[in-house]
Amino acid sequence: MALCLVASVVHVFLVFLHVAPASTVSKRYAPQVNAWVFPFFEQNWRLFAPDPESVNRQILVRTARTDSGGSVHVSPWFDLTAVDGAAVEHHPFPSHTAQNLLRRAWSGYVDSHGADDRARTERAVMMRTYLTNIAADRVAAHEGGTFDFVQLRVVTLPVAAPGSAAGDRPPKPAENRLLPWWKVTRHAE
Repeated sequence: MALCLVASVVHVFLVFLHVAPASTVSKRYAPQVNAWVFPFFEQNWRLFAPDPESVNRQILVRTARTDSGGSVHVSPWFDLTAVDGAAVEHHPFPSHTAQNLLRRAWSGYVDSHGADDRARTERAVMMRTYLTNIAADRVAAHEGGTFDFVQLRVVTLPVAAPGSAAGDRPPKPAENRLLPWWKVTRHAE
């Protein structure tokens, strides 16, 4: 009971330091606070001021494994976004996780990596690992089997502006981003 109470107090304190205005204490312990808060306890005000998506993203994954003879076998692309959509569509009480986990992981990855897919901070490495784990867990649950690597492809389609002004402009082209292959040791056995 005491351990739960102490853990609760520490959690509330660390989240408070994260959302409170910057202070000497929050600046000094920022790495520890961020390690605790991201990616599971991040706080923001989007509930009160939502920022709707201006694009539709399709996140796909494929796996690769090397057999004992050294041959590499690559799976076809598997649509992770479609799985999320199916979990939400026609569900009277859809899970917040089903709606946002993959989308938020991708946003965190893009925010920490930029366009060159290079991790320059510990947070960037953490976000890459988080995204990799989500993809590996979902493809393993759906397709089974063993694999050593995963690769993501993200297709971004802009949402057309409503009204007659949208008809005057040509549609923006889709962006197709292919990420590097990432090693996953957990699903290699």
